[in-house]
Amino acid sequence: MRIAIIDGQGGGIGRLITDQLRKNLPPTTEIIAIGTNSIATSLMLKAGANEGASGENAVVHNVNEVDVIVGPLGIILAHSMRGELTAKMAEAIAGSKAKKLLLPLTLSKVEVVGVQHEPLPHQVEKLVDKLKELMEVKTDV
Repeated sequence: MRIAIIDGQGGGIGRLITDQLRKNLPPTTEIIAIGTNSIATSLMLKAGANEGASGENAVVHNVNEVDVIVGPLGIILAHSMRGELTAKMAEAIAGSKAKKLLLPLTLSKVEVVGVQHEPLPHQVEKLVDKLKELMEVKTDV
């Protein structure tokens, strides 16, 4: 399975996700770090991503090359992440045929109603569990 982790700004969310996926998923899982900037990409690579790329073109190109896209909700919202997430990036991510597993985190004025507010590590734990379920389904087919 190929998983793209998309993050921006300081890259802390992407780093935590990458670290937990690397620790909890099979070593054959390919993790692609896609940062809206090089700092975010670098942190995800240090946390164990197999490959990394940064910027708008990297996002637009790679979202159609993976099975699953992971990141904060803001990755499908144009101009989120303090403007780092361009409209072209948001459109490419939202339009990708890859399954999207998004954490309900955003720095924009968007709030997802009905979602339990939990600390980031708890949200990432649920994300890991969901990816494990997806991997089981994919190998059973």
